[in-house]
Amino acid sequence: MEHPTTHKPQNLSGRRAVITGGAAGLGRAIAELLADAGAHITVIDLEQAFAEAKLPEDWHRAEIDVAAADSLTAQTRLAEELGSVDILIANAGLVPPWRGVASLDAGEWQRVMSVNTWGVAASLGGFSAALARSDHGSIVVMASINGYKAHPEQVLYTASKHAVIGIMRAAALDLGRHGIRVNALAPGPIATDALQERISSRHAAGGPDPQAAFAALNADTALGAIATPAQVASAALWLASDASAGITGVVLPIEAGLA
Repeated sequence: MEHPTTHKPQNLSGRRAVITGGAAGLGRAIAELLADAGAHITVIDLEQAFAEAKLPEDWHRAEIDVAAADSLTAQTRLAEELGSVDILIANAGLVPPWRGVASLDAGEWQRVMSVNTWGVAASLGGFSAALARSDHGSIVVMASINGYKAHPEQVLYTASKHAVIGIMRAAALDLGRHGIRVNALAPGPIATDALQERISSRHAAGGPDPQAAFAALNADTALGAIATPAQVASAALWLASDASAGITGVVLPIEAGLA
């Protein structure tokens, strides 16, 4: 008796994935996992990020500032050059310094909103036509648990990530008719180098030592440890692949059961 060929819904062989902010951090982790699953990778990032990163030779690089006023045009042009795009990971974003509502900085506010909201929307708009040419069009937007809850001293970041979730939900309705799924990841604290740097900076300013700070973060989770970049990447792969076909407009928390 012949056995049917096993379907591998997370096999991305032959598909083109574009990752904004993919030269480092969570974007890099996601790009590497998508590449391992067979995807052809295009990374959008800044010139300095590419200069500091050692990317695989077969990854396509595109120097675009997603926050720029012309980023929609630039990303539309890139999409046309690539032809069909199957996956977009709208990951580029900024985490501003902790600052309460009584201490806002107008320049900082505009810069963060330009990256975290306009940058995401411009990526979705710029690649929408290319994704519509795919039979597997999937967009994964990087949100945050701050997109549906708030923390003290994080009014700007919270506002930007609430907006990101709104952009995702509206785009899911706009693009669904073209067969494109749009979902969001909502990480909590993630064990990244960037988090280590922020905790170290707060320690230098009089905050708790890094070991105690991480112990407190781990203790707040049901799993006893905060999530890792690899776990975020795995969730991105699932949402990007056919394994999540039929799912759109959802926010997937990755926070290890944060209390």
